[in-house]
Amino acid sequence: MNINIRKCHGSGNDFLLIDEISMPYTFSEEDRQNLSITLCDRNAELGADGILFVMKSDKADAKMRVFNADGSEASMCGNGLRCVGRYVCELLQKDEIRVETMKAILKVNKSDSIFNELPTYCVEISPVLFSLDALPMNLNQEQLVNEKIHELSDQLLFSAVAVPNPHLITFVDKEMMRTNTQRMISEYVNGPNQLFPDGVNVSFVHSVEKGVIYVRTFERGVGFTNACGTAMSASSLISCILSLNNYEEEIDVYNNGGKVRCVVHKSDQTYWIELIGNATYLYDAEIIMNNNQSSFEVSSTTHYKEEQIQYEQLETHAKEYVERILF
Repeated sequence: MNINIRKCHGSGNDFLLIDEISMPYTFSEEDRQNLSITLCDRNAELGADGILFVMKSDKADAKMRVFNADGSEASMCGNGLRCVGRYVCELLQKDEIRVETMKAILKVNKSDSIFNELPTYCVEISPVLFSLDALPMNLNQEQLVNEKIHELSDQLLFSAVAVPNPHLITFVDKEMMRTNTQRMISEYVNGPNQLFPDGVNVSFVHSVEKGVIYVRTFERGVGFTNACGTAMSASSLISCILSLNNYEEEIDVYNNGGKVRCVVHKSDQTYWIELIGNATYLYDAEIIMNNNQSSFEVSSTTHYKEEQIQYEQLETHAKEYVERILF
């Protein structure tokens, strides 16, 4: 089987995009899982955090399915949605589209660049659910906002929210950010445990100043990533709930892969978030899969060198900033 892929990334969170709108692929569910495990392997030639399958939709301009590197399917991916949004906007020659995801139809539009001339897209992150059943999380209460979970830490205060991916968020000081605590907690809640039967994304967040936060995320099914779009959105939301930042105002969110911008909207008790950031193309490749999809060959590649050079300038800026304020 020959497959065309586009390697792309949002904030360094990298993906292999497969276009099922233009190409006549017929993948089974097992195919999608196997392709994700094989192609995303960092020890192989391509490597990625996941695969973005771009499909036809009878409800929107396109449909996105996201499979993590371990073969599991994610309900949403903010960084991935920016990449899919750019791809579909260019395919359909539109500046604004709607994309069907597992649990919602979300708006994507071309946006002003957040840094130099980077291709930048704004995506809607919703729905926002605080019910612990939505994550799911097994705790004898309905919601969790800035409270202790004694099974995890006697010191940290956690908030739980689904956007719709499940997130566990805690705001920490510089000293805690430098410890191994996040890894230990993340590995526990994503292994066999009573609290999170399906695992959870875990973010440690540092509030730098009004309008600026730093987010580091251990992503369910992936591990530590350069950035997780829904985690940065959820962290921005919690920062507003805790009055560290303001609703309807831009929040610069730094991460290990660069920077994005978030705006948290609130109407009555309904929330949604705008996630604004890069959608960068790295290369196109044609690959030849073997029959059992356990290995592949890359037959050709075409690189987008200028785009990555542009992004690396933002990455350098972000790394210098994070090193200065945290490490």
